[in-house]
Amino acid sequence: MQVLLALVILVAAYLLFWPVQIEPQARALPEPPALVGVLTPNNALGEAELLPLPEGRHGPEDIAVVDGGIYTTDEGGRLYRLEEDRFAMVEDLGGRPLGLTAGPDGSLLIADSHRGILRRASDGRVDLLADRAEGAPITFANQLDLSRDGVIYFSDSTTRFAPELYGSTQLASVMTIWEQSDTGYVARLRPDGTTEILAEGLVFANGLALSPDEDFLVIAETGRTRLIRLWLDEARFGTSEVLADNLPGYPDNISAVGDGTYWVALASPRLPTEALMPYPFLRKVIWRLGPMVRPAPLHHGRVLHVDGDGQILRMLEDPSGRLAVTSGATVVDGQLYVSSLDGGAVGRVDLP
Repeated sequence: MQVLLALVILVAAYLLFWPVQIEPQARALPEPPALVGVLTPNNALGEAELLPLPEGRHGPEDIAVVDGGIYTTDEGGRLYRLEEDRFAMVEDLGGRPLGLTAGPDGSLLIADSHRGILRRASDGRVDLLADRAEGAPITFANQLDLSRDGVIYFSDSTTRFAPELYGSTQLASVMTIWEQSDTGYVARLRPDGTTEILAEGLVFANGLALSPDEDFLVIAETGRTRLIRLWLDEARFGTSEVLADNLPGYPDNISAVGDGTYWVALASPRLPTEALMPYPFLRKVIWRLGPMVRPAPLHHGRVLHVDGDGQILRMLEDPSGRLAVTSGATVVDGQLYVSSLDGGAVGRVDLP
């Protein structure tokens, strides 16, 4: 009996007091929106054609079109080009490339969560453009976009949890969102190499995209399930506002279509564990219970098409999970390419 009592005390002490890496902040999220109207459940992504990576490779986080070629990367840092409906390896870049966008002269710009902002030239040379922002290390470079005058806008998701230290971008993401750490920011890298932080205090700054006139950025604040508009024009420079609140999932990459609308990937539908966000102590207890109990993305693909005012125009889904942990959605020649944080393929579906 005494042994059992001692065991109970030890377990209780562990659950209540054992140190953990996270320091949760009390923050309530709104009740998820009703899935009606344009959010009515569907299977529009369920029949998407899958364009596989080589066997055993996973994590095509984003795609970019460079000189007509479609490129992606994987969680091991390899670069691929689409060749006859399959992705063929081009080279091993190392690190963990996330956001991709086309640069000038056939180059590829890369947000690498381990190293910062990179440029791969058309001859294969890879240069580090920035690993610090205003003097501080870039901890979790996520997505980027390029303006017509050569300025690179990029997100640093959090200064709290570096993916390289925790073994995966997904774990570092979950830790940041479960903690509700508001250390994410968006910055710009000028052609002369100087950096400037434009917006901070974000709970996991994630995808971003320039407007057609480049007068604002659309930013995904994943941890608060919303999109932010950051103004870049002279009159309103640096001011921001909520563009779309209470999304039906956690927004990841954003891709501008070019007509004033955007595709936003949702890494997961909303989780029931959001009910615990006002209770930091309980969130610590759950974290101590281990990976089987901690929150994790639901394997349910979901992407949104939104306009420049933040109105949702349509939602495409794959409830089967073939396209799960959807991280990006990009239109190329009238087809939507859907990427994934941990899947083994990119999905392709015709758009009406």
